[in-house]
Amino acid sequence: MSESIYRQIGGREAVKRVVNDFYDRVLSDEQLVGFFEGLEMEELRAHQVQFISSVADGPVEYTGDDMREAHAHLDIREDDFDAVATYLERALRENGVGDDDVEAIMTEVAALKAPVIGR
Repeated sequence: MSESIYRQIGGREAVKRVVNDFYDRVLSDEQLVGFFEGLEMEELRAHQVQFISSVADGPVEYTGDDMREAHAHLDIREDDFDAVATYLERALRENGVGDDDVEAIMTEVAALKAPVIGR
């Protein structure tokens, strides 16, 4: 049995670093910051750690809301989703996640595009 992406990238602490880097990028973007106003960011970061850990085959099951329902009220456009995905990919790469693992995680993220933007 091969080692999970989660373990290859360094486990929970590595995922937390990626998530913190990711949100630093997103919250610095004028196009995106409005989506996060009034949200409890520590809770959101914890959900993102859970999500990334889950798609990386970590010992975590994502228990957050349905993606379509969670984002329906936000009027997210395709370019908004793409910007967020780009920041996640950069955060993964710049925190030492290898190309194959980045691609595997981003494939899971790409599968969420239609539900997140409400299609």
